[in-house]
Amino acid sequence: MFSKFLTVVVIIFLSLISYGQKEGMALIKGGQYIPLYGTDSNIVKVQDFYIDQYPVTNAEYVKFLEDNPKWRKSNVIALYADGNYLRHFKDDLNLKDGELENAPMTNVSYFAAKKYCECQGKRLPTLDEWEYVGMADEKDADARTKDEYNKFILSWYEKPNSYNQEVGSTFENYWGVYDMHGLVWEWTQDFNSVLISGESRSDVDGGNDLFCGGAALGSSDLMNYAAFMRYAFRGSVKANYSIRNLGFRCAKSIN
Repeated sequence: MFSKFLTVVVIIFLSLISYGQKEGMALIKGGQYIPLYGTDSNIVKVQDFYIDQYPVTNAEYVKFLEDNPKWRKSNVIALYADGNYLRHFKDDLNLKDGELENAPMTNVSYFAAKKYCECQGKRLPTLDEWEYVGMADEKDADARTKDEYNKFILSWYEKPNSYNQEVGSTFENYWGVYDMHGLVWEWTQDFNSVLISGESRSDVDGGNDLFCGGAALGSSDLMNYAAFMRYAFRGSVKANYSIRNLGFRCAKSIN
């Protein structure tokens, strides 16, 4: 009887450890926030979830390519990746000279990023999950009203080659997550679900182009130009695009 009780205690203990952390991932405690496209009536609730502490690296993606030949440069079909896919690779499994193994993986399409995450037993973060984590600086879960926070992001937008740095080059935020800003843009699971032409997702025409100036008129935070830039960028890409400064990281739901 005692041994059975001890077994149950151990299982519960291990479950709590598993809930609190996963290798290479940070636990994000859910909450709510008003996204860029919303008003007070458009509060979004985010559930607890895990997210990778760092963007996926070139070296990690090479391991994926070794196990999944159909996603190699010479095999991938145009429907899933355009001509820029793996452009910084000299062949199917090797980077070009000067490319860092521990730099964030870029030149990767949405389809490829999604498949990579699935092969790890994970998924891409939703747009709301990404924005929720991306609101944080080193000290606060929501730093969007801080001038320093926005200046840092906007200064990064002016650096065209920030992608060829090792992951972890930027600050560790409130959640223990690195490089949400400062290295690369990142794919989200529903990257094309929001074009800021109205007050919510329900009244958006997905076929329209997104322009920062027009978007600002309906924003819940008119001064957060950095966020407008992210939404504009997301609205301009297609799922098979592979872009030099666009990478990704994975997330995982808590069951």
